Amino acid sequence: MDRPLRLITANPVDRLARTVEALLVVASQPLPVEELAVAANEDAERIETALRLLGERYSEGRSGIVLEQVAGGWAFRASREAADACSRLFERPVERGLSGAAMETLAIVAYFGPCTRPDIARIRGIAADSVVAGLVERGLIAEAGREDGAVRYRTTPLFERVFGLESLSQLPRLDDLGADADAIRARLAAVAEKRPA
Repeated sequence: MDRPLRLITANPVDRLARTVEALLVVASQPLPVEELAVAANEDAERIETALRLLGERYSEGRSGIVLEQVAGGWAFRASREAADACSRLFERPVERGLSGAAMETLAIVAYFGPCTRPDIARIRGIAADSVVAGLVERGLIAEAGREDGAVRYRTTPLFERVFGLESLSQLPRLDDLGADADAIRARLAAVAEKRPA
């Protein structure tokens, strides 16, 4: 029994996979391969090999935890089988009372960000200060610099993770929204005409 244990311990890929596994467990957000490589002091190709090994170990149906590529990096999430139990234990930020106004604001920042509060207010047709403050507090949007003294906002990796996106490029295109796309375009055109040059 000691012999197989020594063989597992001696396998360098398995040892690296355990290191990557630990890094992903302690990380507060998805980690890209490059960041994992720096932390593990390994090259990116070996990290990708370790991630493939972990992907096999932590696949849907084999484990309560699943390894996934999301928000530009790698992270663990609860399996579909365990998701209900996990949601009863911890509320997801998106399920913790996000209002329609908050969802509208998130959509505006995701599609048109970085954008300022006045930009958001012009598109929504109503002040957005409290909604933006709430989204910043929840970590779904963050400051992304300034424009003419106004703070610009962008979505965060947590936003991508909560909505299951690897990147913002996975958002549905406005053209795919059908009849709603025409109404959205008309509203945006009206807003653009009012925006100061």
